[in-house]
Amino acid sequence: MRNVFLLYMPPGNNEAMVHYQDTIKNKVALRRIASFISQDLRAKLISVFGDAPIAVWGSQAGPKNRGNFASMSPGDDILIVEGNSVRLIGKIAAKVESEELSRELWKPITGKGSRTWQLIYFIANPRELDLPFQEFCRQFGYDDSYRLRGFTTVAPNRLEQFYSKYDDLYSVLVRIQQGESPSQKIPNVLPIAAQSPPLIEIGPEIIDDVLKTKIISDHVRMQWKLARLGLKAGERVWVPVGDQSRLRQAYQFDKFDPEFSAGIDLPHSYVENIDVVWKQEFRIGAAYEIENSTSIYSGLLRFADLNIVAPNTLYPMFIVAPNDRKNRLREQLRRPAFKRLELDKKVRFLSYEQIDEIDDFFSGSDSGLSVDLIVGKSELVI
Repeated sequence: MRNVFLLYMPPGNNEAMVHYQDTIKNKVALRRIASFISQDLRAKLISVFGDAPIAVWGSQAGPKNRGNFASMSPGDDILIVEGNSVRLIGKIAAKVESEELSRELWKPITGKGSRTWQLIYFIANPRELDLPFQEFCRQFGYDDSYRLRGFTTVAPNRLEQFYSKYDDLYSVLVRIQQGESPSQKIPNVLPIAAQSPPLIEIGPEIIDDVLKTKIISDHVRMQWKLARLGLKAGERVWVPVGDQSRLRQAYQFDKFDPEFSAGIDLPHSYVENIDVVWKQEFRIGAAYEIENSTSIYSGLLRFADLNIVAPNTLYPMFIVAPNDRKNRLREQLRRPAFKRLELDKKVRFLSYEQIDEIDDFFSGSDSGLSVDLIVGKSELVI
């Protein structure tokens, strides 16, 4: 269970607003931070952010703040609240205590003063919100009159109560902001786990022959194209461990994440075996199940499992298959179990032909490629 930290900014605080713009909205290049932190922390930030700029914030080093800072871990949620509104939600990627870095990042806007915010945290997946703080209070059992001050954390009993009903905090808050009621977890229902086929060991001497078969090569070819497109869209890419050697063998491609991120708020067993996952630091951007000759049912089962353990899932889910299999997906989505989970409204069909077209169009460029573009090329089939 992840901690949730709350940081209050009084409305009209010009200094806080300037610093927020400088180091959260505009973010900070790693080269500006590098000389103030250890080699290990630099490596950690590179592993999370690559060469992208980083959102950074800090707190003063009072006793209460130190206690909260000590309990902060990668993957924890942090919300910045301005006045009566939740302004931003993000994930803690790393932290450091440094007066020198504080002075580098947050100089007094009047040119005077010696105040520092030396308890520094690096924020992954910063997402701006515009949500009344009262809505957050209601989800965690606070009275509507609760007034937030300073830097604090949500009590463990309130966290436990929230996560007994809901899944990802960010998804819940976005749904509330959009005027929707968040979905609660389905009680006493086990995921509809698909039976895994028995593993068959293949010796090195026949790998080339296996890769030449049409069934395997079409599946691997789509994995490779989706992985490349994910990188061009600025996403990080995950493929199952068992498939990574095939991509290396067939296409000399190995630019996927070596391990699944520990900060993602899902049991990894429900995500790690999806054929291709696009990721943004500690959040999932899109999930793809490739169904070349199988029943399509197995891919839908994976998505059904996900929607049971994470009913407020926001990222798009795609069944990827030849265009002539669209009707088969339509038939499967009419199953009562899938209808109950509303997979017909959540799972989209993306044809091999569309992927080939997108791949050809972006063969010499990546400008404009995004998850939204992929969604636009796909379709709901019911």
